[in-house]
Amino acid sequence: MRITELRARISEYFPDPSTYSRDIVHAELGGVTIEEALKIGHEPGDIWKAIVAHNPQMPPNFR
Repeated sequence: MRITELRARISEYFPDPSTYSRDIVHAELGGVTIEEALKIGHEPGDIWKAIVAHNPQMPPNFR
């Protein structure tokens, strides 16, 4: 997965994707936000898996 696809998926599901990416800390990413995870080199696919794990209520079409 590329960063552009990750951002597109986040935008499809979350009403305010930039705030979500910047402000929500994910234990699944080691206690960092999505933006921080990207800066330190986490793979976008792994970040997406962490987002899905962090939001178990996501419908299957977003997983």
